[in-house]
Amino acid sequence: MHPTSPSHGHTLAYAPPPDDGIEVVYLDAALLLVNKPAGLLSVPGRGDDKQDCLIRRVQAHLPEALIVHRLDMHTSGLLLLARNEEMQRRLSTAFAERQVEKRYLAVVEGLPASTSGEIDLPLGADWPRRPRQKVDRHAGKASLTRYRLLGHDPADNTSLLALWPETGRTHQLRVHLQAIGHPIVGDWLYGGAAMAAGRLLLHAEQLSFVHPANGRALRVCCPAPFAFAALDRADDSPSSGYTASR
Repeated sequence: MHPTSPSHGHTLAYAPPPDDGIEVVYLDAALLLVNKPAGLLSVPGRGDDKQDCLIRRVQAHLPEALIVHRLDMHTSGLLLLARNEEMQRRLSTAFAERQVEKRYLAVVEGLPASTSGEIDLPLGADWPRRPRQKVDRHAGKASLTRYRLLGHDPADNTSLLALWPETGRTHQLRVHLQAIGHPIVGDWLYGGAAMAAGRLLLHAEQLSFVHPANGRALRVCCPAPFAFAALDRADDSPSSGYTASR
């Protein structure tokens, strides 16, 4: 269930997915990465009805866990948490200094004209229609997304894209893709076509960064929960799990 309804213009109750346990993708003494389900807030929202969230669920098992960054409620995938304040500080600095490479997967409407490219459009809040964001060429903040086409399904005219956000603006990927005419499927807020699964088809698939405790390169991968029938990704998708340099 969505927190706001574009068709009725009123607020609906927050309905997080059932708590079936946290999927931990990577864990060590300094940090952990978990697979956040779609529909779950990363951190508590305003109001007693929005206290069920990813960080609270994780802290029920690992009380020392601290949030480092956030994913939009409707996005699934990898979320990085620290296990002490020093690791939180170092990881937060790495994000702020763009030392963390983030790769997402999205199913979008249509077929992009180019198989790869960049979307360089400044973004800002669309105040009359919050929480929407918009392209704002006058007062918006610089925002850059790289993309690559992975496959196209002519049956329903959708494409699978790999996305690398170079900046971390609110709803960046959603607004950028809408702006070039290819909204994400299931994006009720930005005009993406509805689909049977009832969710936004956007997933944080991979994070790559230098481990803040041991200095080794770490790449953690988490396959998307949605399938794309027209594509054989055997040669493109990283294997599930993690890799670290020796």
